[in-house]
Amino acid sequence: MDVLLVKRAQRRDMEAFVDLVEKHKTGLYKVAKSYLRSEEDVADVMQETVLSVYEHLQELKNASYFKTWITRILINHCKDLLKQQKRYTVSDQLPDKADVPRDDREFYRLIGELNEDYRTIFLLYYGEGFHTREIAQILEVNENTVKSKLRRCREKLKQVLCY
Repeated sequence: MDVLLVKRAQRRDMEAFVDLVEKHKTGLYKVAKSYLRSEEDVADVMQETVLSVYEHLQELKNASYFKTWITRILINHCKDLLKQQKRYTVSDQLPDKADVPRDDREFYRLIGELNEDYRTIFLLYYGEGFHTREIAQILEVNENTVKSKLRRCREKLKQVLCY
């Protein structure tokens, strides 16, 4: 389904583009929030991402990689903003419970237990359903690094859940 929407959006079909953004906005928000502390920064980065995607959508050669591509663009915008602010760290602050649907609260509690190095990988794998290969592409790291960090995440969470 995404492939057809992407192809329509590449032909400047605004309805298809809006549908794509709407479909992915929650996942993008979660990723941005794992990097950034303030809601204003998250909103700015989301807006910059949508604009970049709209301007460069014709450059996407394989429509099936849209989710990976848009997530990489978002992460790059997050990193750029953090570099500008001289605080390149993954946020320890998670959304307020009132802002998080009840089903997601346990998820956010769990990722709050992870070190900042692992939080994004965990979120992309379990929260957004990316494969390790895709995460490696998004973060521009070796796939084995992603796998080992996921293994460490699981070990840490097993300790948290069992005690």
